[in-house]
Amino acid sequence: KAAGRKTVIISSSPSETVEAIGEHLGVDDVIATRARIDADGRYTGELEFYCAGDAKADAIRHLAERVGLDLEGSYAYSDSISDLPMLQAVGHPVAVNPDKDLRKEAEARDWDIRDFRRPVRLRTRIAQTATHPRNITAGVVAAAAAAGILAWVVVRSRTGRVRPPR
Repeated sequence: KAAGRKTVIISSSPSETVEAIGEHLGVDDVIATRARIDADGRYTGELEFYCAGDAKADAIRHLAERVGLDLEGSYAYSDSISDLPMLQAVGHPVAVNPDKDLRKEAEARDWDIRDFRRPVRLRTRIAQTATHPRNITAGVVAAAAAAGILAWVVVRSRTGRVRPPR
């Protein structure tokens, strides 16, 4: 992003989760597995789009066509052989802490391989990307207010002044 490149998260995880992460990280776009939702806005239990394997590569090609991306000049990063089609779709594939099969494939194709051996503690990483303190304070105040209202309702229902829900 700092180099002026469009950033996209593409994941087989549910879009509801990936979109929230993408928003937090400030990425330009998200491609993820989408659940089917009926006309009443309810999940059907079926998938509208499963973002894995060849479907990831197809989704990247579609995005590139839609927004005018040069896939030959694009980078993709993965740790799994299941993402081989996605990695093959770009000019700069990078295997990051790859599984055994992806490492073998990346070595055979002379792709860039990145191994990170000094992990960053999640707690440290979250602290570095946390929202502004005012937002945290507002969230704490809202949560405290909600807890106070809930406690008031519980106390009132036990004293008989408010009827408990049936």
